[in-house]
Amino acid sequence: MILSIDTCLGASSVAVLDGERVLAVRSEPMTRGHQERIGVLAREAALEAGVAFADLDRIGVTVGPGSFTGLRVGLAFAKGLATALSIPCVGVNTLESLTFGVPGFAAAVIDVRMSQVYLQVFANGTPLMAPDALGLGEAAARLAELYSGGPATLVGSGAPLLADALTGATVLTPAAPDPVAVARLADSKPTPAHSPRPLYLRAPYATLPAA
Repeated sequence: MILSIDTCLGASSVAVLDGERVLAVRSEPMTRGHQERIGVLAREAALEAGVAFADLDRIGVTVGPGSFTGLRVGLAFAKGLATALSIPCVGVNTLESLTFGVPGFAAAVIDVRMSQVYLQVFANGTPLMAPDALGLGEAAARLAELYSGGPATLVGSGAPLLADALTGATVLTPAAPDPVAVARLADSKPTPAHSPRPLYLRAPYATLPAA
């Protein structure tokens, strides 16, 4: 039994799965306030699924890239619950989650403003590059470099920004990963040796004032 948690992007989402069976899903669009809702959503999903937190065997959580505040909220909740239950907590890459189940050439693209995106490219689920923060021109060049033909899909808030780089590509713009995808990815990974850590691809906008 696995509970997935995602607060990295434009939603707070959870799912409860028992093997291949999806028992419950909760997702609320939001860009702020994840900390107030994620615990409530997890409890509601568990109630709908007819399980207690003590029945869980594993927790999966997106670790980024994404909102600095949002990803820390999900990580803190997931790690705290996993510690209390003495079960593994498995980190999942947000970009991998966005493209889960997309066949062929798939690029996860998150718009992080200032003419920059987070990018990772996959071929039938196999990564062709590491997650990276790139300017739009660099990202377009990377797509052209990696694309070898066939159906192509761009997924994420930044997908429209790179649509011209791959003519004919399918463009999908979910606000956040599917929590069921997060759960399936977390369930497929080996038990980690340590707690998941946040995946940051660039420094935060906010900085402390100089002394």
